[in-house]
Amino acid sequence: MESDFEKYLIGKNINPQLFKEKEPARFKEFEQLFAQMHPKSFTAQKLYLINKIRRMYQLKK
Repeated sequence: MESDFEKYLIGKNINPQLFKEKEPARFKEFEQLFAQMHPKSFTAQKLYLINKIRRMYQLKK
């Protein structure tokens, strides 16, 4: 079952399994922050990092 954070990552074109596998500490940190704030606030706060992560773990369609 996908968490809300994993659904968010998929919506941002990020492969959540690959991200979790390659950077488990950052994934957990982001997941915890995401649970504490609105998705738009999370995006605004982490936009630069989200874009970097998207390039590294792009979701293949």
